[in-house]
Amino acid sequence: MTRVGFIGTGVMARVHLEPMLRRDDTRVVAVCEPSAANYAAAAELWDQHGLPAPPNEPDWAQFVATYANQLDAVFIITPHALHFVQAKACLEAGLDILLEKPMVMTADEATELIEARDRTGRLLVVAFQGSLSPQVREAARLLRSGELGPIHNISAVVWQNWATLTDGTWRQRPELSGGGFLFDTGAHMLNTVSDLAGEDFAEVAAWLEDDGRPVDIRAVVIARLASGALVTMNACGSAIPSCHSDIRVFTSGAILRTGIWGELLEIQRAGSARLRKVPSIAPLPVWEQFLNVRAGRIANPSPPEVGLRMARLWDAIRESTANGGAVVRLPNAQPLAAAG
Repeated sequence: MTRVGFIGTGVMARVHLEPMLRRDDTRVVAVCEPSAANYAAAAELWDQHGLPAPPNEPDWAQFVATYANQLDAVFIITPHALHFVQAKACLEAGLDILLEKPMVMTADEATELIEARDRTGRLLVVAFQGSLSPQVREAARLLRSGELGPIHNISAVVWQNWATLTDGTWRQRPELSGGGFLFDTGAHMLNTVSDLAGEDFAEVAAWLEDDGRPVDIRAVVIARLASGALVTMNACGSAIPSCHSDIRVFTSGAILRTGIWGELLEIQRAGSARLRKVPSIAPLPVWEQFLNVRAGRIANPSPPEVGLRMARLWDAIRESTANGGAVVRLPNAQPLAAAG
């Protein structure tokens, strides 16, 4: 039995909660939710399963102080700006963490969180569907194996009618969100590209357009990896009602296609006329993967080290766009062979 607490019970938290309440190896001991409406919506899930709703402590710091010794793990699903301070406190309280994306706001926060993870010896898994996807893990294995040759280019795009869907929510309040479409839905693109690349970004140029809103709605990123491979990322949060993505990785021996959530994997090898689906293992729920990592059955598929690479990329994107798209050079960038 894994005893877990929830910090945040908003819409995405409830998506994860519902299947967790059906498990006989998981017990949600307590939640932290300052919104009475969100807590009431979550309590309905327990009621639907014939279970009593757990207690709610609205203040997250008090929640950690009160319940840490009754928990094995915590699932943090809160606005982006809160991730770092909440995750660090939970690690230092002796808890394993499943942390909603994006991991943190800056590379400095990512570095400090990894140091806290190492110091406390606790587990930190970032709930990025891309890194947790068997398709992305297989793509990464193929790219690391050398059988496809070196990466030449990566092209990624994501689009959604995000601007209207999130109008009036915390996702368009920069002090809570840390960014707009590119750091929300687009964060999946930044993370999956970082994961597939498997190495540091050396140069980044970016343009973010807010279209009169408080946060970015459209974005273009051009980058060079430490190995010399070229990367383009295009994010449109003002699309017609839709939500989709595409990632292509061009190597000397193949073309790989996947999505930012790892929803598919196709490959076209040299000599083949078209992309073909790669057989893969069926996807597992995020919580089940977290339990498998805790039990030592699998390696952590979404560790904070990938989050650090993405955070460095995000820092460079913000610096570039603040300077009119000027190229930002990241120091000490390591290519794949050196990064391991």
